[in-house]
Amino acid sequence: MMDKLKHKVFSFNTILYWLCYVGYLYIILPASLNKVVQQPLMLENMRLLGFEKNWTIAIGIVETIGVLIVLTGLFKPHFRTLGILFLFPFAIGAFTAHMAHQEYYHFYQSLIMCVLSFVLLCLDKGVSANLKTIKA
Repeated sequence: MMDKLKHKVFSFNTILYWLCYVGYLYIILPASLNKVVQQPLMLENMRLLGFEKNWTIAIGIVETIGVLIVLTGLFKPHFRTLGILFLFPFAIGAFTAHMAHQEYYHFYQSLIMCVLSFVLLCLDKGVSANLKTIKA
């Protein structure tokens, strides 16, 4: 009975992981490409946050590199984790910037990216956190 239950939990975690992975790419891929191809609305929104055109393009290129690392993870799983860790500061930065500028209508996607990053890292079997106290 316990073996069947463990298998169902594993299946649920696997499905949840891949749904989060697809959602993650669904948000970050267009956002990064819109910066690189200089989509006018994205450039204007980034300008309002204090980033000029060159900074916006640079951020877009670095985000696109992160997306490519995450996509490489389809074939080599450790790259998926590396890409998510690489892009996590961008999600946090976007969330912070939108909240600081009181752009509450824009902050949802960056908040979702923060949550998805956390969930993906928690569900990844290759990631573990040691929370034991270090005794000197």
